[in-house]
Amino acid sequence: MRGELDFQGVFVPALLVWALVAVALGVPLRWGLAALHVYRWVWHPALFDLALFVLLWFAVTFIASRGP
Repeated sequence: MRGELDFQGVFVPALLVWALVAVALGVPLRWGLAALHVYRWVWHPALFDLALFVLLWFAVTFIASRGP
């Protein structure tokens, strides 16, 4: 995995890109969990959302680091 990505001459940190991908994956997942009323069993929804984001960010970064 490279440390930076080049978008039209602007270097963007790769972790920022992977964080945006994790947010894009997390929003529909949170909507689905809310539709299934999972948040009734969650003690602190904000901490749950943060943990979900961290797990998604780890998964995206892990998958990206294994690529070519």
